[in-house]
Amino acid sequence: MKKQKRQYIVIGLGGFGRSVALNLAQLGHEVLAVDNHEESVERVAPYVTQAVQADATDEDILRELGIADFDAAIVCIGSNSRDSILVTVLCKEAGVPQVIAKAEDELHEKILRKVGADRVVFPEQDMGMRVARSLDAPGILEMMQLAAGYRIAEIPTPDAWCEQTLMDIHVRRKYGLSIIGIRRGKEFLASPGADARLHEGDTLLVMGKQGDIDAIN
Repeated sequence: MKKQKRQYIVIGLGGFGRSVALNLAQLGHEVLAVDNHEESVERVAPYVTQAVQADATDEDILRELGIADFDAAIVCIGSNSRDSILVTVLCKEAGVPQVIAKAEDELHEKILRKVGADRVVFPEQDMGMRVARSLDAPGILEMMQLAAGYRIAEIPTPDAWCEQTLMDIHVRRKYGLSIIGIRRGKEFLASPGADARLHEGDTLLVMGKQGDIDAIN
């Protein structure tokens, strides 16, 4: 299944914000990168859809940037917790469907959650790719990397698989994946047999290569 191109606005282009913006763009999404420092904007401009030097704490400027039209906003403002909280509030009030914010400490995290952040992260420099991957494939709920390019991931059951058995679907032969568990409500079925039937709302624990997991997401 071909991934849908999404639109993201990344606000704050320090190490983490720059990494998220560049990786999202590399994954084929449209990215508007925003920072109030000219040098930071110039560093990412060649690699993203658009890069703008602007004060994101100004509600009128955010409106001019079309903030409400983006699928998600990633607020990566550094040590100025006041500004990151204000921008998070403005993004939520503008109707951005998903707002992800970077926190500096636990108190900052609590405030961000209280003002409406959908997700709060405590990133290091190398966390940019992980966040970008989770945004690029929102159907993947959690992922664990194994050796030799294999992953274990939790994914919702695709609509086309509902009310079919694992034998009917031929998951391993057609999709290159192994289903190693099924979460159904509060129950968890480990190592399901070929006659296990999938239902709407099931969450599958699958093992396979990244590309094969992405193909059904």
